Amino acid sequence: MASVHSTLDRMIDRLTTQRVVLGWAAGCVAGTPGLVMEIGLGKGRTYDHLRSLFPPRDILVFDMWARVPASLRPDEDRLFLGDFRDTLPAATEPFRGAVRLAHADIGSAREDDEDGIRHWIGELIEPFLAPGALVLSDRPIGAERRRWETLDVPGTERWSYRGWRVG
Repeated sequence: MASVHSTLDRMIDRLTTQRVVLGWAAGCVAGTPGLVMEIGLGKGRTYDHLRSLFPPRDILVFDMWARVPASLRPDEDRLFLGDFRDTLPAATEPFRGAVRLAHADIGSAREDDEDGIRHWIGELIEPFLAPGALVLSDRPIGAERRRWETLDVPGTERWSYRGWRVG
């Protein structure tokens, strides 16, 4: 009987990979100053994990809405709600060059519904990044960015995750 990779299997692979990748990133940025940026709050699971990996760093969070329990809601001055094309540019100046790690969990089950986000989100994130910042994503958002060096990210055998170091 052929093995079928179920929806549950894919979810487990995605979340396991994400946990491994974020743990690796924590080691990469340890001992360096800077904020963490989460693009895509979703259900708050990754945000909660970032809080445990990066205390006491501030975490900037961007998403269309915050449908999370109060315990997983970021502080109001670190939560930016609305379309990324509006909220990222509006928040740039106070945080320009201050982000050490940006994590963009922006994928959906249907890539055709993503409105080309992987082509323009990197440009909107870039002004936030400190020299040498690390960017992680479930989509190829840095493929066309000139100053972004592609990294080999460990733990991505079962689910694709990408990483870049920004010069």
